[in-house]
Amino acid sequence: MTRVWKWNRPVTVREVLEDLQQERSIAYTTVMTVLDNLHQKGWVRREAEGRAYRYEAVSTRAAYAAALMNEAWSQSDNQAAALVAFFGMMSPEQREALRDAVRMVQGPETSTSENAPAETAVGESAGENAVHENPAAAKGRTGR
Repeated sequence: MTRVWKWNRPVTVREVLEDLQQERSIAYTTVMTVLDNLHQKGWVRREAEGRAYRYEAVSTRAAYAAALMNEAWSQSDNQAAALVAFFGMMSPEQREALRDAVRMVQGPETSTSENAPAETAVGESAGENAVHENPAAAKGRTGR
């Protein structure tokens, strides 16, 4: 998926192969199999072009990351403790990005309140948006 997101347009197996071969040796059939698996899982769509397919990401990398975080968080037996531990691992820059995201999700009517709880906005709206943006996440699949 990283290579498909990197190109940010429909790509062929050959293009992904040539990109990967700059770093390591890999077989055409391996790339083709991985892209086919991603298609079957709903992470990429493909369109025939001659005898080949062009593959395009169904969702953004951000939606994928959100689905992974939501999956991990939902499997916790103590979600509040998991969030506290996760926030404790964040750098100051990441915590600032979280504050910015909460302000965006809460909207203009609550964005003036600097002390609004992060759990409400992040737990409800952000998770919903990730699922709507990524059909595979709605089916409980993360593309791994």
